[in-house]
Amino acid sequence: MKTNGNTLSLQGTLTAAFKTGEQISIIADVQTPGAPPATADQIPACAVTLAGIRSPEVDLSSVKRQDGPFALIFESFHYLALPNPRDLTCTVIKALGDKFDFLAYYSDFRVDNQEAGTPSTGPLGGGPAGGAVTGIGATQRGLESYCSSGRFQWQFVQPVYVGSNQMQERPPEGTTDSNNRNVAFYRRQIGERSSDGRLLPYNYAMSQLGHEMGHRWAAFVSAKVNGETIPLGPTHWARGLHAPVAFPYQRPTEASAMGGGVWQDNFDGTYTQLDDDYYVPATGWSYLDLYLMGLIAPTEVPDFFILRNLVAVGKDSNGHSIFKADRTKVSIQDVIAVEGERMPDVDHAQKKFNTGMVVIVEHGAKPSKELIERANGIRERWTDYWATTTGRRSSMTTSPR
Repeated sequence: MKTNGNTLSLQGTLTAAFKTGEQISIIADVQTPGAPPATADQIPACAVTLAGIRSPEVDLSSVKRQDGPFALIFESFHYLALPNPRDLTCTVIKALGDKFDFLAYYSDFRVDNQEAGTPSTGPLGGGPAGGAVTGIGATQRGLESYCSSGRFQWQFVQPVYVGSNQMQERPPEGTTDSNNRNVAFYRRQIGERSSDGRLLPYNYAMSQLGHEMGHRWAAFVSAKVNGETIPLGPTHWARGLHAPVAFPYQRPTEASAMGGGVWQDNFDGTYTQLDDDYYVPATGWSYLDLYLMGLIAPTEVPDFFILRNLVAVGKDSNGHSIFKADRTKVSIQDVIAVEGERMPDVDHAQKKFNTGMVVIVEHGAKPSKELIERANGIRERWTDYWATTTGRRSSMTTSPR
């Protein structure tokens, strides 16, 4: 808004509904500087006919060279605003009761976030028994704002779109890939684990669920070694943390779903990275993870190590990266020295968990067939994933009752 004598000028972007020839109503309040609002004058409503309105939008597929030059050209997309994660939780808990440890959300519409999947958050509740879990480097917080009296623990921040990779059962048939960042690269190796020789279904979904729900316990701890406090994370295990999986999900050698790697000591100052911390394919939990989850005792956690000052020096004959690094041995007692013992301990910790699988649609709409089928497929795989990767020391249900 600009003023020049008796002229008021407005500049901005109008919605697509405004077109040349249409009328809008303008009302203005005039207030003398220093005068109280009660003495302000109001200019009566005045109808103004719009002229010279031109939309800046163009169909990029139809633009020709002679249509330019353009000062700037860009693509703009509009998706629905992100729902408040606490509102999502409260809606579910108020409708069905405070009976969920975890909540995962899936939708058949996209939301306004560039992240293909979703981060996670939660109050770190104590499960059916309530109470706080200590010794994991994270503290309970804000249960009331999630409408939980003490049980609810962790959830997706936003719904995962039905059309995303994270909700596909498998890559399209015949897909091959030489990039080990894509799940199709592991088609033959993972097929050895399944009865039909195919990739286990919903691999991306298990990666996402395992990783995000794993944040309920990890990766926040540090260790004290020779008087030095060494962060093993934070949030994700450090790249150089040796974090082999105790109960692999689908491959003989897996690094933790929470990060780190599987490192082979070459005993010459170099280390070969046998598995890394990438998102695919889905992996299980390290011994440290299982301890923090309350599923194994401290005595069951073998000593491990962390590599620092990593410098890449090449690859081995199998394509695994080799690094020079400084190795520091770490024990679970080094972690306990900083964080205290995990409480409740393994004999009293929660072993049975329940995840609410929630499908979200736009107001007044019904969930699509694809959304229902894929959410059910993910639900079924999640219970198998949990049992497998916890060595059946814990169970997962997906019951709304």
